[in-house]
Amino acid sequence: MGVLVFNYHPASTSCLNFKKPPSPIFLCQVRIVSSTNRSRSFRRSLKMSQSVSPQNLAVKQQELVIPNKYGERLVGVLHDAESSEIVVLCHGFRSTKDDPSMVNLAVALQNEGISAFRFDFAGNGESEGSFQYGNYWREADDLRAVVQYFCGANRAVGAILGHSKGGSVVLLYASKYNDIGTFVNVSGRYDLKGGIEDRLGKDYMEKIMQDGFIDVKNKTGDVEYRVTEESLMDRLNTNMHDACLQIDKECSVLTIHGSSDKIIPLQDAHEFDKIIPNHKVHVVEGANHGYTNHQAELVSVVLDFVKASLKQDHPGTQQ
Repeated sequence: MGVLVFNYHPASTSCLNFKKPPSPIFLCQVRIVSSTNRSRSFRRSLKMSQSVSPQNLAVKQQELVIPNKYGERLVGVLHDAESSEIVVLCHGFRSTKDDPSMVNLAVALQNEGISAFRFDFAGNGESEGSFQYGNYWREADDLRAVVQYFCGANRAVGAILGHSKGGSVVLLYASKYNDIGTFVNVSGRYDLKGGIEDRLGKDYMEKIMQDGFIDVKNKTGDVEYRVTEESLMDRLNTNMHDACLQIDKECSVLTIHGSSDKIIPLQDAHEFDKIIPNHKVHVVEGANHGYTNHQAELVSVVLDFVKASLKQDHPGTQQ
């Protein structure tokens, strides 16, 4: 399958959702995947999507490669419903764009006539770069590159959703850039000091100060990833509370959290609710961190919120 390469130049008019002019847009590779000749990654994604049945498979999918500010290639899949606005979906810690929730949400949005883009952060999945334990603000930079790309291609980003670590990243983005009006935080962590002992052990600080790193191993003893002192301090020094205080009061934020989440406690959702001005919380009763048995409710809640937000932004349009 060939790759079509386009050179994008800065748009002469500002993007619909941007209050500030976008910075120049760079080279992007596009691979169009038809309904009869899908890439193996897309077939794999559809197989993982067990809770939502795709209805509009004739609508084309595009694999996009977008460079971030560090020169790394970010790989994503655009579920193109040819809508004027796009919803960007961000995966969680050590996950990818092919996470079942990301695929289910993208397909469901596409079936509703809303384009969706799911992509891998740098160092994850098919994207270039090395995996790092922290990198919250750097992943916000990756998200910025994605938003700027679509703006430069005259496609406005109407909403951004993130799950787990991705939920925290989208809130950091909202705190820094006042260009997107709607965000969905799915099970994001409020206190980034929480959960570290569960992965690294109670004496993690002593170990990392002594050796400079900690190797996290699986049950069979194989190293899954390395946590360096720099990456650990990056996480510990990322303050979600202070960042969320900077989110504009006109920005609409929905936090979704499972009541049975054992990885990030439900209390984190309520902490966000205390400080984000225009904020709603939806608790999915019985759901775990990955919404394993609650994909349908997750999708339904997201669709209702996103469709209402897009309709409010453009009251004369029909979804």
